[in-house]
Amino acid sequence: MEEKKKALRKQVLQERMALSREEVLQKSRVIAERVMGLPEYQQAKTVMMYLDFRNEVATDYLLRQTMARGKRVVVPVTDVAGKRLIPTLIVNYPDDIGTGAWGIPEPKPEAIRPVPPQEIDLVLVPGVAFDEKGNRLGYGGGFYDRFLLQTGPGTVFVALAFELQVRDQVYPEAHDQPVHYIVTEERVIKANI
Repeated sequence: MEEKKKALRKQVLQERMALSREEVLQKSRVIAERVMGLPEYQQAKTVMMYLDFRNEVATDYLLRQTMARGKRVVVPVTDVAGKRLIPTLIVNYPDDIGTGAWGIPEPKPEAIRPVPPQEIDLVLVPGVAFDEKGNRLGYGGGFYDRFLLQTGPGTVFVALAFELQVRDQVYPEAHDQPVHYIVTEERVIKANI
């Protein structure tokens, strides 16, 4: 199982890294528009989203649009030692942002404003690969799996993915947290969870 996950992770990351910056931004814009069309997004008061890294679906446009709509936007700070994500309110974007663990963009230490996970209505989740059932193959640290368990019972999880990241099988394990929706540049997949 672990070998299959490792091979799939490597293959999908290679394919994603092969996308040009222009392709990433163009497809990300379409994905952002699809997300903003979801009723769950429209009703959400507090939205958590990742800050993209290494050719992930770009979130800058979506973050700016979400703030402009008067919603609270929180982004994760990685507490490596505690093996957890700290959801942090963004007030001044992009001024609040620096570089965190593994070179991933995240709020600067002086801009950390923790928000209780239970207050988050919608979480936009990154990942390497997803299947149509909503299973997610992450980067292997388990940070999001642990974090999603802390959110409230009504919190909706939406994966942002390029179509090339949707696969038939991602080898889920018991601790893996599935998502409710996968939004790609081609479609919105509603998972049966």
